[in-house]
Amino acid sequence: MHQDALIDGIAADDSWLNERAFQFGDGLFETIAIVDGVPCLWDAHMARLSDGCRRLQLPIPDQYLLHDESLRLAAGRARAVLKIFWTAGRSERGYRRPSDVQPRRMLRVSQWNHPVRPAFWSVRLCRHRLGENPSLAGIKHLNRLDQVLARAEWDDAAFEEGLMLGQDGRVVCGTMCNLFLQAGDRLLTPCVRRAGIAGVVRGLALQIASDSGQVLEEDDVAIDAVHAADAVYLSNSLIGVVRVGRFEDKVFNLDVVEHPLMTETRRRCHRPAIRGDRC
Repeated sequence: MHQDALIDGIAADDSWLNERAFQFGDGLFETIAIVDGVPCLWDAHMARLSDGCRRLQLPIPDQYLLHDESLRLAAGRARAVLKIFWTAGRSERGYRRPSDVQPRRMLRVSQWNHPVRPAFWSVRLCRHRLGENPSLAGIKHLNRLDQVLARAEWDDAAFEEGLMLGQDGRVVCGTMCNLFLQAGDRLLTPCVRRAGIAGVVRGLALQIASDSGQVLEEDDVAIDAVHAADAVYLSNSLIGVVRVGRFEDKVFNLDVVEHPLMTETRRRCHRPAIRGDRC
């Protein structure tokens, strides 16, 4: 009898190898904070997922169905992490998708581990630079090799995050976070139209700024601007907003008063029912 597949040298069922998510990273994902049994910033996550579907030319999922299934998994959990995968389904060999793509949705909830971390993070600079592709920038597609290679550069517990540059040397983001710089009254976040992720907490900060008449600029950021900043912040859907205490050899003055937009974003990012979000 012929064997079709070996996994670690052991004969195995190979049907899952036809998953396009496995073969090509053909799909999307969202990582969502669960607080008191509800997914936070739901509408923002779904908006990004829908944008990703349009960019990858995938059908847009039934968001009410996803919401119901997410609530089922989240029920009774004070704090947890929900991951939603939306993939291009299965196909045989070759990059071409089937004419009748049958997307697959996979949801998984896991414990939200809170390792003991300092109140102020230490950050280093990564050597590996982000690939530039405006067609894929901003969305959470399944190919995250740039971040994997950058994160592999250090195994030093002294650093919580690494900043990543674009191909031209501008600062774009962290391996898992968006970035904000405070200089006087000015607050700036790097543009992510060519590379990086349009984070939901970053989006919340932009929305709060727009609603309140505050100014949060989106622009290219030079590495010197990070060193010169009065305060630096990082954000993502799980950490919310954290302040950076040190970048490489630069130690920031933590007596500088935190920008009120960052304070408000931190307060609201894990709070249920933010302006219509089904949280």
